[in-house]
Amino acid sequence: MLDVPAGPLRHGYTTGACATACAKGALLSLIQQRAVREATIWIPAGRWVTFALHDVTYTKNTAAAATIKDGGDDPDATHGATIVATVSWFSEPGVTIDGGIGVGRVTKPGLPIPVGMAAINPVPRQMIQSTVEEVLAAYGIERGVRVVISVPDGEEIAKKTMNGRLGIVGGISILGTRGIVVPFSTSSYKASIAYAVNVAREQGVRSVVLTTGGRSEKFAMQMYPDLPLEAFIEMGDFVGFAAKQAKRAGMREIRFVGMLGKFSKVAAGIMMVHAKRAAVDFALLAELAREVGVPDDLADQIRTANTANQVGDWLLEWGYPEFFRVLAKRCCEQVASHIGGGLRIDTCLTTLGGEVLGSADYNP
Repeated sequence: MLDVPAGPLRHGYTTGACATACAKGALLSLIQQRAVREATIWIPAGRWVTFALHDVTYTKNTAAAATIKDGGDDPDATHGATIVATVSWFSEPGVTIDGGIGVGRVTKPGLPIPVGMAAINPVPRQMIQSTVEEVLAAYGIERGVRVVISVPDGEEIAKKTMNGRLGIVGGISILGTRGIVVPFSTSSYKASIAYAVNVAREQGVRSVVLTTGGRSEKFAMQMYPDLPLEAFIEMGDFVGFAAKQAKRAGMREIRFVGMLGKFSKVAAGIMMVHAKRAAVDFALLAELAREVGVPDDLADQIRTANTANQVGDWLLEWGYPEFFRVLAKRCCEQVASHIGGGLRIDTCLTTLGGEVLGSADYNP
């Protein structure tokens, strides 16, 4: 997880809000037969927002408008992306919405969008439809309209997202439930975890491997080469949330793979392990060290450590590798308590280089 900068942060707008504004601007350009350079829409967050439009074109049957996605101060992969809506009169009644270049298409079940459809999530899809219908009603027009949302650089941007893992191919997703982007919010990351668990379930996976980041995931894939790609999910700092999602989805087993820093917090019952949310409990680590026979003077030294990794280095140097198994067991027990048990839990602790320090499991 990224560190949040100090000071007030600027909100941004979702790809769904951008797509809706472009659709409205393009439709108005088509109806009025002139280039509409801005569009004001109502977003689910409860406010009117005006978007500047560019590259507006129109003919008698088709119009297009684009805007630049402003993510505010959130480090989102889609910040600065060009979102385009092309609107055409359509032979079928109602509003038809699809994705064009750079908008992904769903290929695996488990997402809130059926397989084969463009990855335009339900809320943005409804925003586009409602906005188009309102414009048509305002002008007394009863014609079918086709809206195609495109993102010219979407396929390249998607490489920085989880879309490939989720079975969304060819581009990004058009997202957003409130229309605004809250900088460094956890909602989008948690949603990606939930989607990943659902996709894994629909692929027949019943044992998921939850890791805290890309490095630990790489180690996990080497440990469990028999598992499919969908089984591996980067949970980031959201240990408890990811575990609850796995249980809700009917998984039979959770395998955690990660390093000492974050999992020393899990052992203390902390289920959101961001560095700024909770500190390492060195008193607990000293207590666990005593359980494996570490003398009192050395255990007291653990209380003065700067980091959990320093504690790990000391215990290896002192010759107490059993400490890591005990810590891993404690992690399993804490997660089991947090989710109410019901499935097997395994925890494997590794070094920064991927060497296994210790592992343990919990069986209900």
